[in-house]
Amino acid sequence: MRRLPQGYSNSFRIIGGQFRGRRLAFPPLEGLRPTPDRVRQTLFDWLAPVIHGARCLDLFAGSGALGLEALSRGAFAVTFVEREPEALAAIRDHLTTLGVHPVGRAEAASAETCLGDALSVLPTLQTKERGRYDVVFLDPPFDSDLRALALEALAAGERIAPGGLVYVEGPADAAPPTPAGFELHRSKRAGNVGFHLLRRGLG
Repeated sequence: MRRLPQGYSNSFRIIGGQFRGRRLAFPPLEGLRPTPDRVRQTLFDWLAPVIHGARCLDLFAGSGALGLEALSRGAFAVTFVEREPEALAAIRDHLTTLGVHPVGRAEAASAETCLGDALSVLPTLQTKERGRYDVVFLDPPFDSDLRALALEALAAGERIAPGGLVYVEGPADAAPPTPAGFELHRSKRAGNVGFHLLRRGLG
């Protein structure tokens, strides 16, 4: 049986916004580890000036904690990308439970889910109808090179709005990759986690 890393449970709590206090479960799949509460709190304090009305991409969604927190705090739309069918099914269930509508509906909070490998799905996400993303959450498995590869792919396309932000989470001792056209905006450590905000240039 696949198990969570030591110290993690298969549930998380939304910590702010309209869904504050809701506890949501996810499958105990290997590698799924929601961003810790204190890290999420700091991240969304950083994002407070921009998250309301933002278009967001949760590229390695996992438990969905980051994208769901964004919706709770007033994001206009969130796209969840996840390769594990069980994990994505749980995110879909949470969206239904919370009353979040599919993208394209007139209601304020909306979401869509995409099953597949993040780097393969990413090229399909750029459409005129969706618009560019204001905030991207990037939290792939720590023991992979997917952070750098995903950032390169994001930098190469026009998927992020000028001035848009990319959240990058990884091991505390690893500096975040910073591709051309991006600058390190915020950075902090919490235990064995390093978390950072990159900002895309306005040019």
